[in-house]
Amino acid sequence: MLRKLVKYFFLSLVLLLIFLAAALLAMRFAIQGREVTVPRLTGLTPAEAERAANSDGLVLSVESRFYSATIPEGRIISQAPAQGATVRRGWKIRVAQSLGPQRAAVPNLLGQSQHAAGINVSRRGLEVGTVGAIHLPGAAPETVVAQSPPADATDMISPKVGLIFSSADNLPHYVMPSFVGRSLAEANAALTKAGFAPGKVRTASGEEDHSARAAGVIVKQSPAAGQKVTTGATVSFEVK
Repeated sequence: MLRKLVKYFFLSLVLLLIFLAAALLAMRFAIQGREVTVPRLTGLTPAEAERAANSDGLVLSVESRFYSATIPEGRIISQAPAQGATVRRGWKIRVAQSLGPQRAAVPNLLGQSQHAAGINVSRRGLEVGTVGAIHLPGAAPETVVAQSPPADATDMISPKVGLIFSSADNLPHYVMPSFVGRSLAEANAALTKAGFAPGKVRTASGEEDHSARAAGVIVKQSPAAGQKVTTGATVSFEVK
């Protein structure tokens, strides 16, 4: 009886191994059946490339454009994955389209506003690429302070022009000092020298007092000490 049980056990084990091997083999064939080789798409038009990709169950995606002295305008200049790669059906093939030889002249955009720079770029058949902003003392706020490629570049790869603008709050910032306890005449002299505008002078009762401009002692100020201000800001005082 024990021999029969052992015999049946080993027979069941062999059948199980055969079943697993068959399942793995079937799965492998199924996976390989869904795999295709990426065709050559470079040099084709987008329509031709899409037909070639779709015939193998692949999806075409035109994602960028570049200048090329060798690939005619409108045709595929590069692809990823490359020709000959093995991928699954439904895989997305990313391609770049040729713009032909560079013909557009890059304008000088330095000092222009974002709106003006965008118009000048599009007029030449170019595109605004990456845009950034930096704080640059001395530059007018929200104007172009750098561009890539530079004006009149003749070796452009992409039609996109990257721009860097000066920050909207590009004026120099200062920390307001405390004038409390100092004479009004002394405070006004310091403000004028630093490029600030003396503002209204009021007494503790809240009334504006022009006679206090020369001899008053400051008890309150606006903006308060420690606040950030820009050149030209107006500073008002309350005096006694």
